Amino acid sequence: MPQQQPSPTTPDFSGFWVALVTPFRDGAVDHTALAALVRRLADEGVTGFVPCGSTGEAAALDETEQLAVLDTVLASAGGLPVVMGISGYHLGKATAWARRLSERPIAGLLVAAPHYVRPSQAGLLEWFRAIADASSVPVLVYDIPYRTGVTITRETLLALAAHPRIRGIKDCGGDMVKTRAVIADGRLQVLTGEDHQIFGTMAEGGAGAIAASGNVQTARFVRLVRLLAENRLAEARAEWQPLQPLVEMLFAEPNPGPLKALLAHKGEMADELRSPMTRASGGLRERLVELDARLSRP
Repeated sequence: MPQQQPSPTTPDFSGFWVALVTPFRDGAVDHTALAALVRRLADEGVTGFVPCGSTGEAAALDETEQLAVLDTVLASAGGLPVVMGISGYHLGKATAWARRLSERPIAGLLVAAPHYVRPSQAGLLEWFRAIADASSVPVLVYDIPYRTGVTITRETLLALAAHPRIRGIKDCGGDMVKTRAVIADGRLQVLTGEDHQIFGTMAEGGAGAIAASGNVQTARFVRLVRLLAENRLAEARAEWQPLQPLVEMLFAEPNPGPLKALLAHKGEMADELRSPMTRASGGLRERLVELDARLSRP
């Protein structure tokens, strides 16, 4: 199946986007480490950046901190696009936040379904449409039911595709039948958000990935997505197979603990998270360091 392509009049979100971690040091956001991380990822060829998602521990950041993180990423991205994460369950606050974020030079907003309240599909339509109406930039729907407690159905996604500012989906829904239907419909670009599904979703025609794992072994992930976009499946498979154990290990304990442990070992940031998120276990850290070293050999 050919890869999803935007029409000439719509923005293109295809490619390999990194769901950024948020470095901390002594309880505060470490903007020096964040800027260095973004610059390194840009140099390694990523398409763009997604700060303040679940990997970025956005739930532990207040609005002032989130804006500061966004501004650091924008200043360090070297002109690459930035999509900002939004979550919550209060519609008035979410629409106001979308309007405020839209004042920044961002490429789009990644909007999760409201968590905790478990609305109906009609409520989900209201939620996403209201936020898209409030935004002046494109919106990507974030379908991640194991975090929000609510599933966005295929019918709801296809209805949302009619909105002129809703342009894609970060797909963590776990339902390949739904994923295939959205790909076949063609109006929304499908970006997998489940790192272990990058190969499968793109081989079926998905547009790319928004991946936490890409904070490490970045060049390998960039090559993988490029090969998949070019339908060079045998070469992509050879790139993908060594990465699968890394992806599995990075999510063996709650994200982003394992990622931060590995990045800290590399000297890129402190191994620090905000409670109730905790550091990776020592055993997992050792296995990650060993595997990363093997993957980094020429």
